[in-house]
Amino acid sequence: MVKEFEMSMMGELTFFLGVQIKQSSNGISIYHEKYIKELLKKFNMFDSKPIDTPMGTNSKMIVEESDPLVNQTMYRGIIRSLLYLTASRPDIVYSVGMCARFQACPRDSHLKVAKCDTFDLVGFVDADFAGYKVDRKSTFGMVHFLGSSLISWGTKKQNFVALSTAEAEYVAAAA
Repeated sequence: MVKEFEMSMMGELTFFLGVQIKQSSNGISIYHEKYIKELLKKFNMFDSKPIDTPMGTNSKMIVEESDPLVNQTMYRGIIRSLLYLTASRPDIVYSVGMCARFQACPRDSHLKVAKCDTFDLVGFVDADFAGYKVDRKSTFGMVHFLGSSLISWGTKKQNFVALSTAEAEYVAAAA
């Protein structure tokens, strides 16, 4: 890659676009802990209580005229920040989508739902290099855990021939 692109080695990647990256012999882990703490500080939500499900069972997502209005700009900022997290946190996609429906006229009950915390989602991915001997394509597998429960897994043959183990791993992580 150095022959094709101007590059410099800045050390092991540990933080990129609000995502913390931890590389170990077991694989690469992606965390949003720092980004989430910044959100909690920005929106004054350190007193929020974590819950066991992505959306509380007693959460009210209706419009009641008696429920007081909240600052629309702040509410939209929370939703925008949570939407960024949904790319790697599929466990919150539904609840963030429900909260996003009320951006035009957010109420206090909607804000309470938006401030709830969830379990950690952890994913693992691994790839071989040219493991399929017929066409030399790599195969990768992935698993996702929500808390301690397996929620999805999969395996797939890559669509092209990787030129190195690093490329096969990178394509698998991107998928």
